[in-house]
Amino acid sequence: MPATVIPSASVPWHGRTILRHVDAHTLLRYASPVILVLLWQGACSTGMVSTRQVASPMQVIMTGWGLLRDGTLGANLGVSLARAATGLAIAVVLGVGFALISGLSRLGEDIVDAPLQILRTLPALAMVPLFILWFGIGEVPKIALVALGATFPIYLNLHKGIRSIDPRLLEMTRTLGLSRLQTIRDVILPGALPDLLVGLRFAVGMSWLMLVVAEQVNAESGIGHMMMEAQDFLRTDIIMVGLVIYGLLGLVSDQVVRLMERALLSWRPVHQRGQGA
Repeated sequence: MPATVIPSASVPWHGRTILRHVDAHTLLRYASPVILVLLWQGACSTGMVSTRQVASPMQVIMTGWGLLRDGTLGANLGVSLARAATGLAIAVVLGVGFALISGLSRLGEDIVDAPLQILRTLPALAMVPLFILWFGIGEVPKIALVALGATFPIYLNLHKGIRSIDPRLLEMTRTLGLSRLQTIRDVILPGALPDLLVGLRFAVGMSWLMLVVAEQVNAESGIGHMMMEAQDFLRTDIIMVGLVIYGLLGLVSDQVVRLMERALLSWRPVHQRGQGA
């Protein structure tokens, strides 16, 4: 039986509109980075920027490909991903736990909030010597540093979300006779989920920033360690490869959280409008 060919005119107008919108949105989203890379390459090719100080995009691509082929980039990238993922997972547990304690009771806020606010204002670099003294020079201080930085965005946003829950909903749970655990599971956490996801987006970005600091102090592997070794040999191309990797990891991880946001909050009108635009 011959295949049926559907003419383009039979494609629903709304579907074609969505495809055009997606294509235009994608082009606009990535147009500016592409233009910046082209300007960067042009400045290096014309001698406006010395390639000894700033490697050109082509140099970065060739160096990155070489590091990928000999296994250096893959090995260091795997170590960095493991550190960031572990630190972020610990931060989610701590941030959610502290936010529940502080957000659900005034006494809990009095006990938890002030110490966390003090820790939040401490410079990360000032904590490095203490972490080394406490945990040694292995993986623990690096993961702890990532967890420390990523905990606060989750805590602050979830705490705000919990305190923004409509009191009438809480009164309704008491009328229905829901237990404290049921109230937290079925009302408070779903109601505060948008704020939690915002905090998670900030925490993901903070985890990469803290990882840069952690991997440049007594590290024997990781992207940061690779960049520090390159600094000793004036290899700006390898340093730029590391920076590009950090930037791409930040972009990809943020996009993952945004996809989670669309999936988990698809019931919200703003996300429904975004899907149908």
